[in-house]
Amino acid sequence: MVKITLTPVVACLLLAVRFHGCEALGSSTGGVLKNEGGSSVGVPFSRLPSLQDFDYRANDRMPWVAEGYGVWKWKGHDINYLEMGDPSKPALLLIHGFGASSYHFRYNIPNLARDFHVYAFDKLGFGGSSKPIQDYSAELWRDQAVDFITQVIDKPTTIAGNSIGGFTALYTAASEEAKPFINGCILLNAAGKFKDPTEEIIIEEPKNEFVESIMAAIQRAVIAVSFVVTKQPARIEQVLRQVYPINANMVDQELVDSIQLPSQDPNAAEVFYRVIKKNSSGRPSVYMDDLLQQLECPLLLCWGEEDPWIRPAAADKIQTLYTNSQRVSIPAGHCPHDESPDQVNSAIRNFINEIDLKGRTK
Repeated sequence: MVKITLTPVVACLLLAVRFHGCEALGSSTGGVLKNEGGSSVGVPFSRLPSLQDFDYRANDRMPWVAEGYGVWKWKGHDINYLEMGDPSKPALLLIHGFGASSYHFRYNIPNLARDFHVYAFDKLGFGGSSKPIQDYSAELWRDQAVDFITQVIDKPTTIAGNSIGGFTALYTAASEEAKPFINGCILLNAAGKFKDPTEEIIIEEPKNEFVESIMAAIQRAVIAVSFVVTKQPARIEQVLRQVYPINANMVDQELVDSIQLPSQDPNAAEVFYRVIKKNSSGRPSVYMDDLLQQLECPLLLCWGEEDPWIRPAAADKIQTLYTNSQRVSIPAGHCPHDESPDQVNSAIRNFINEIDLKGRTK
């Protein structure tokens, strides 16, 4: 009997995977106007055509655009991304978790764009981005974020992420290539494994190729069935409500549709299998402990204290390992930014303003 253990990382995937080099496409003039003196005057519209009629100063919820917002060409792939806000303001990059996309920040982007230049993208393999048949790893998404910051944003940035998107944010902020650009890091119930000091070193025995092939076939079959089940709208809504324990009414049809539609992509099932297989096998390539040791910027833990998947003890551990951190407890579950957006927006705004103030007083 083959035992397949579903870690919190895989559980996030079972939320229903939202599957649907560098040049940013789809940009237009707008977003910033020049007055007679030549200085910038902020305009409350995105520079992307898909959002050019959306006034973020008058609307708190970002529209879902099924065909995507804008396209950034990265390593030959199309990455769905968006930007909103005055380019003269401090930059903020938001990174989604498994089973989600940039739309998951629907209540955060418009609000925060009133004070910051906000960006978000869909990870490769998710949402409106390309879904190539290839290996998927934490390093892949870290590299995607590093390149987006250095090549698209190209200015000091605060990076934030939810669930595995939080791990990507931390991995990016701790990387040497991104450090010159990173002002701060925000973790929204970030996933990630800590070192276990009691864990024994296991010496693996030589593998039997025949047995391994049988086990791999069974695992693929189990994951394939899981994919069929989890992409059903009723199942998506059920799981969402489980991880929105305080404000389950925030789960609506548009959110469910935005998760379900990309799963119809021809490559979705294979990508789902590869991501689960990678994240459920053995030790991680890097531990949270290692990344926190390499981190050099202020850290905010914006934590949903009622998370049924990643408990508050994880935030406690992070605070113990990284003293240059602060914590804001949110009455929410695994996705505090969407379940309790007002409180999360306030915490993010205060954190970035504090960083900006310290930078100007140096």
